[in-house]
Amino acid sequence: MDSELIFTLVNAFVLPFWLLLLVVPFSKVTRVLVHSGVVPVILGLVYVAFIVISMTGDAPEGAGMQSLAGLQAAFTDPRALIGAWVHYLVFDLFVGAWMIRDAKRHDIPHLAVVLPAILTFVLGPFGLLLYLGLRAIWKKRFTLEEVASE
Repeated sequence: MDSELIFTLVNAFVLPFWLLLLVVPFSKVTRVLVHSGVVPVILGLVYVAFIVISMTGDAPEGAGMQSLAGLQAAFTDPRALIGAWVHYLVFDLFVGAWMIRDAKRHDIPHLAVVLPAILTFVLGPFGLLLYLGLRAIWKKRFTLEEVASE
């Protein structure tokens, strides 16, 4: 299958699940597909497939993860680059879903989390940092505790 088509398909695949998180974050379908981990697992399997395929095929000259030049060479292989991109998609969705659940646990209004979630989808860590700042202001302290504490 064409690498450009695969790239387009994985990008399109993740969009509905981000929309569910943003619009109906705790509906039954969102809970089943996103919060339960079904979609991150599916994307994770796609990631594993592309990484294995890229590692078992003919690697570009000098490819490796020990140096920036080696990583740059590895990413000249579209299969490795798609694997890396799916890595971002999986982790960003996982972090976005965690933020939505965490905000609910800490009684942070969903609307306050929409912008950080969108930024997590687009810019990953930037959205997470914005959410963590919002959370620290909301809770009047910085912590990553999973349960709301008194």
